[in-house]
Amino acid sequence: MQKLSPFASNFTNPPIEIMKNYEADISNAVEVLRNGGTILYPTDTVWGLGCDATNEDAVQKIFEIKKRGESKTMIVLVADETDIMKFVASPDPAIFDYIDSVSRPTTIIYENAIGLASNLIAENGSIAIRLTRDEFCKHLIKRLRGPIVSTSANISGEATPSNFGEISNEIIQAVDYVVKFRQNDRSKSVPSAIVKWERGELKIIRE
Repeated sequence: MQKLSPFASNFTNPPIEIMKNYEADISNAVEVLRNGGTILYPTDTVWGLGCDATNEDAVQKIFEIKKRGESKTMIVLVADETDIMKFVASPDPAIFDYIDSVSRPTTIIYENAIGLASNLIAENGSIAIRLTRDEFCKHLIKRLRGPIVSTSANISGEATPSNFGEISNEIIQAVDYVVKFRQNDRSKSVPSAIVKWERGELKIIRE
């Protein structure tokens, strides 16, 4: 398996202790995810609540933590373009050119979701998927060998935290594992752009 370089954008020569903590975070988080648990983790946008996106019971736990109705769907993170084809029936090939053209993290709503937890899929069969370029998330997904839910780390209706320091204790205490990596990063992050790809047409949902 190809060795990922999670520190390229953050460190020139990462300290050994940081590398050890990073690997421990990945191992611990994957174990929790495989056992149907929930995690709090940094993403390519804001910190997210996550679980195995194919596990219906785990997805339900996320809804309960956020105190959110199942009628509101959540985002799924994948690591490679080939993953999109696993979870979307016959995606329009043109979407991959669009993905390559955008630099900002962008979530795309696709028609005809397959292979995911049923309570993640909207009533019309659509699903929101983001191809992440964040190395921590890519490493996590590849180690899990499956997609991960990503939804903002807040109670539904409350403000979205822009970094770990803004996340409430209620959320922190509700999950099964809290990733340590990047907890001290106080940079202000924002949610992804959201677009809808429907019948070959692109519609902007959130810029």
